[in-house]
Amino acid sequence: MIRAGLPVAVPGMRVGLLGGSFDPAHEGHLAITQAAMRRFRLDRVWWLVSPGNPLKARGPAPMPERIAHARRLLDDPRVVVTDIERRLGTRMTADTIAALRRLYPGVRFVWLMGSDNLVQFHRWDRWKRIAAAVPIGVLARPGSQTAARHSVAAQAMAQARLPQEQAGTLALRRPPAWVLVNLPMSPQSSTALRAGR
Repeated sequence: MIRAGLPVAVPGMRVGLLGGSFDPAHEGHLAITQAAMRRFRLDRVWWLVSPGNPLKARGPAPMPERIAHARRLLDDPRVVVTDIERRLGTRMTADTIAALRRLYPGVRFVWLMGSDNLVQFHRWDRWKRIAAAVPIGVLARPGSQTAARHSVAAQAMAQARLPQEQAGTLALRRPPAWVLVNLPMSPQSSTALRAGR
């Protein structure tokens, strides 16, 4: 039974999970979400607005403010902005994914990240467990594609990498499985937008 306030998904549905502080959400988030839906053939994408990022020194703006801003930015009903980590009491991605897999049996989750995150993925708590739990869709971000391809995590997961032409099958793959797809670049970043406030 799904708890009140959590997104709805049924077995067989392909759901992309895009985690982050979304501080603030911007056109770049929209661009990678739309590209992920198209390239990975996803039915939904859930924006997991995190309470905070353990790898960032600075705390984010209040969660209700970040969620409200993200929802104003969206006009696609297939994209859901959620505070699921706060509701589940999880902070680390590995714990969130484990909880989602228990709550939504049969849903085909795909973890989404920018190539800039793949560069530091090996620093995430239990990153190998994440890779073993769900397929990972990596979307190219400006200035990080080469570093991502040669990152610690990419080298460790080299045998599980799919060619771009098979990106549409990612949600159906048994993990570990990942693919790095190229897409038109958006230079926007939350850091730059905060600096311009």
